[in-house]
Amino acid sequence: MQSEAAARADFSAIRYAQVWEDADILLEALDVQPGDTCLSIASAGDNTLALLTKQPARVIVLDLSPAQLACLALRVAAYRTLDHGELLELIGSRPSGRRPDLYRRCRPALDEESRRVWDANQELVTKGIGSAGKFEHYFALFRTRVLPLVHGRATVDALLEPRSVEQRRLFYERRWNTWRWRLLFRVFFSRFVMGRLGRDPEFFKYVEADVGTSILARTRHALTELDPSRNPYVHWILTGTHGAELPYALRPEHFDAIRANVDRLEWHRTSVEEFLQGAGARSIDRYNLSDLFEYVSPQAYRQVLGEIVRCGRPGARVAYWNMLVPRTRPDDMADRLESLDAEAARLHLADRAFFYSALRIERVR
Repeated sequence: MQSEAAARADFSAIRYAQVWEDADILLEALDVQPGDTCLSIASAGDNTLALLTKQPARVIVLDLSPAQLACLALRVAAYRTLDHGELLELIGSRPSGRRPDLYRRCRPALDEESRRVWDANQELVTKGIGSAGKFEHYFALFRTRVLPLVHGRATVDALLEPRSVEQRRLFYERRWNTWRWRLLFRVFFSRFVMGRLGRDPEFFKYVEADVGTSILARTRHALTELDPSRNPYVHWILTGTHGAELPYALRPEHFDAIRANVDRLEWHRTSVEEFLQGAGARSIDRYNLSDLFEYVSPQAYRQVLGEIVRCGRPGARVAYWNMLVPRTRPDDMADRLESLDAEAARLHLADRAFFYSALRIERVR
């Protein structure tokens, strides 16, 4: 399944230097209990690290990309080596003129392959490792090239001021939602532009929706119904750094728990289906699957769901996002896998990483 995507897309470079999925939502969806065994897609590592705050016994981390595993490895090294403020500097959440020095302190704690990735990309370290991915570069192009054609800095700053929901709706309609905003947003976040500059064209193979229009609607929700002043994902897209509110794994109150538990992580360069085929029955309690099913055929999706059920303990929870491709448990699997649709819909309304059209939560019967 992941291997189906790997046959078509390039996984050699850093695609995501941050996890663009809201860990607060993920943790509530998974309801991780002390002693659980979790399986997690690596991506850049943020949400995998967030799982550690819930005291699982083991977190199995999978990714096909050595570059993405290197992102996780450097974060783990940073939690082991740096203090909290230095971690934020290395990520790019806070200003810094000493990121190469911080990296040199972390470097001995890296495995050889991860060291090679980062040694060859020192300019990315200097800018902050949270901006090192193709997707983050895509947002930087939007921030520096497209957004100034729509709104000045004063308007962007005003958008990020605290307001009530009614005030946010008025601001959006009266000052933000111009014809130029709608036009340029739809063009820049179209299938064509996003496929070439942000993601990979092959990731849109199963997409039928109008990409720009779908994401525009979700963006309106994030800027009006949710509070952009407290949204670290919106802040990064519009300013290039996090605001006062940090993503879950970077908050000071979670730093010590993550640092204390990083030895509970194990990571493997393999696909989900290959790992599960070799895993024991009833061995996993929680699955963080990111938006994995976005890129694969319905047949491959069904196949891996079967493996998830086989390897899941009774009550095991599965969480994943739909961005543009609708994927939800087939009806003929209802006797084995329960869809928690009401809970998922409630959490999706609060999801600050707003690109996704749906959150799915399913439970092994």
